[in-house]
Amino acid sequence: MRQVLPGLLYAMLWASASVATKIGVQFTHPLILANTRFFIAGGLMLLYVYVLKPTNHRLPKGKEWLQLIIFSLLNTTIYLGAFVLALKEVSAGIGSLSTATNPLFIMVLSAVWLRRKMRWYEIAGIILGLTGVCLATYPLLGNSYATISGLIILLIGMLSVSAATVYYARITWHLPSISVNAWQVMLGGLFLFPFTLYASEIKDTNWSLGFWGAVFWLIIPVSVVALQLWFFLVKQDAVKASLWLFLCPIFGFIYSWFLLGEPITFYTFAGTGLVIGGLYLAQREKFTQKVKVR
Repeated sequence: MRQVLPGLLYAMLWASASVATKIGVQFTHPLILANTRFFIAGGLMLLYVYVLKPTNHRLPKGKEWLQLIIFSLLNTTIYLGAFVLALKEVSAGIGSLSTATNPLFIMVLSAVWLRRKMRWYEIAGIILGLTGVCLATYPLLGNSYATISGLIILLIGMLSVSAATVYYARITWHLPSISVNAWQVMLGGLFLFPFTLYASEIKDTNWSLGFWGAVFWLIIPVSVVALQLWFFLVKQDAVKASLWLFLCPIFGFIYSWFLLGEPITFYTFAGTGLVIGGLYLAQREKFTQKVKVR
């Protein structure tokens, strides 16, 4: 029970990000929603780091600024910018399903970066996962729940966040993780801001309760609570923690169906099953190693 309740809550909250984004873009341009989230979340974290806990943290220096810039561009500006743009054209369920495939993209980029030959089950898992996404997406293309351009933007975002994850793992960070997170969110928002000004009209935003509700949900339950639960789960058992990612697309489709009226069909179940199977197959080595150790 020590991991079950936090794991379930993590999967439920993390999967809700797509629905909250889908709701938010109904009131404003996607990039305005993203920038509002980044500036508020980044500002709150920097306030905590340098005002409430100033003795425990320092400012970045030297090459740390370059590392933060690269990480923020990949992890916030490009990834989350692409994600909110895509959800204007793609269903929330597909958005949630796409985030679950992140480990597959990370595996490919890591193999390329480290020049490591991929094992047969990793390749098979990637093929299964991508096939699952295509299968779940196929019936949505004809009824305004997904577009080719939206899927391409979503793919660009997934490649960017996967590259960010690999880059983050390759860097020896001397800053606390909360400082890195605070700066990458704020810097990512600053880099995105010129594109937001160019592509959108702030005056057209409906600053209603619905807009601020979406922003609040993306910041507190998703960015704060869900991430803290994830850190707790990883600290307890990193292998078991990754299993909770498999529930995210399931919750994502339930939310999108119940809250947004998006369709759930045989293709949805079959595609989600293939993605979950592909994720498990691609990562089977670490799961079997864990069993052997025990």
